[in-house]
Amino acid sequence: MQTQLVLTIISDDKPGVVGLLAQTITLHRGNWLESRMAHLAGKFAGILQVSVDSESQAALIEALTKLADQGLKIVVETALDEIKPAGKEFYFSVVGNDRPGIVHEIAQAFAGRNINMGELETSCSSMPWSGEPMFEATGLIEVPSSVDMDALYAQLDLIADELAVDIRLEAPPMETQH
Repeated sequence: MQTQLVLTIISDDKPGVVGLLAQTITLHRGNWLESRMAHLAGKFAGILQVSVDSESQAALIEALTKLADQGLKIVVETALDEIKPAGKEFYFSVVGNDRPGIVHEIAQAFAGRNINMGELETSCSSMPWSGEPMFEATGLIEVPSSVDMDALYAQLDLIADELAVDIRLEAPPMETQH
């Protein structure tokens, strides 16, 4: 039987980190499935989903734990079977002058309506015309069918006005049928 593991990894950013992870997973009969990895402030940070047979799971976890000797901090969790509530997915974006609290306000608006943030990516840069710090966030949310979309849009408009940011929600493009 296959088990799904979710790993979070952090280490100093240096060549060979991904190779070391991949080698350890392969040597212990694991299969690298999905991952998100990034260089942040001189650190390598990532999340990774691995599939491994039950007989190899303990040995793989032990081997991953031993990578701490080489500077990798790894947390391993067994994945849960995912049951998604009925609803729709939406892409969202937030753009505006950077200031503390933007992610907090948006996250509270979503959580208060039982909306799950499936993905979130943020960045800060400089506005081209003024050099002021600019904040950008994009992501994917899972909106239960019970959510009043008009009320959600109204709350996001209030937050946008309060924080002087632009907030947009878009339904993902429909998949084409063959």
